[in-house]
Amino acid sequence: MALTHSRPSNTERSAPGSEPHVVRGSEDPRTPRAARGLRSLRAARFNERLAPYLFLLPWLIGFFVITLGPMLYSLYLSFTNFSMLAPPEWVGIDNYIKMFTNDPKYLESVRVTLVYVFVSVPLQLAFALMLAMVLNRGLRGLPIYRSIYYLPSLIGGSVAIAVLWRQMFGHNGLINQILDVFGIEAQSWIGNPNTALGTLIILNVWTFGSPMVIFLAALRQIPQELYEAGAVDGVNKRQQFLHITLPMLTPIVLFNLILQLIGAFQAFTPAFVVSGGTGGPVNSTLFYTLYLYQRGFTSFQMGYASAMAWVLFVGIAVVTVINFWFSKYWVHYDD
Repeated sequence: MALTHSRPSNTERSAPGSEPHVVRGSEDPRTPRAARGLRSLRAARFNERLAPYLFLLPWLIGFFVITLGPMLYSLYLSFTNFSMLAPPEWVGIDNYIKMFTNDPKYLESVRVTLVYVFVSVPLQLAFALMLAMVLNRGLRGLPIYRSIYYLPSLIGGSVAIAVLWRQMFGHNGLINQILDVFGIEAQSWIGNPNTALGTLIILNVWTFGSPMVIFLAALRQIPQELYEAGAVDGVNKRQQFLHITLPMLTPIVLFNLILQLIGAFQAFTPAFVVSGGTGGPVNSTLFYTLYLYQRGFTSFQMGYASAMAWVLFVGIAVVTVINFWFSKYWVHYDD
């Protein structure tokens, strides 16, 4: 006689009029208990997907309301004549045309800013790298030196330091008192159009702490085996720097270069405090941001100031893209 096996079913037959017996572990999803379980599972999965966005919500609100919203509104204002005392009046691209064709003071501010940026930033990075290499020799108490040298980067852009700088380079300041010892005639360094911008460049170079700390961290990551192999081949210190240290540091040089360029283009406080908000003497310290401030908050030409701000934004973006594009010719990555 052949044995037959029947497929197990969720319910077993029972006597007429009795409730069907449900096999444990195979509950019918159409029952209320199973439906509640499915809803709970779906709610848990939804909460898991929603949680990251809830954590990001404060940042998203700040970005769209505080950053992106005002930026887009300033873009609209750049095409208007807006004095804050009357509704904006649409003028098209007149503000942009006026900047480059009928505003000599604007062009002077561009010149002063470019000189400041392309002189102070390379000097600052060179000084920061030199000091980082000195500290990398394994000095005792290195964390203390690192903190002391980093301090100027924290306070260098403050009003207090700008006031101190104005006092130091004034006619009766500390610099002239030191030079008087060597018989050099005193002068007001910030009152001379030929030297006023130079004092601000020195101030920016003095804030070398941030790139110095980054350079120091990168120097400590260079394998010592490279220097040992170079020493076996008779490589001197200068050749070690040019052919080992500098190529290994080029990604960090690019990083510091971009950060410091952006910061230098946006410099405002030193020029405002040292010149008293005028950009003098003879517009020698008239930074781009300072002239933007004068147009927007002194002359109440907010439309013109907004156009200047967008030109600055585009200019910084172009300089950054150019740096990234040229980096493929001099930046070496450890592939």
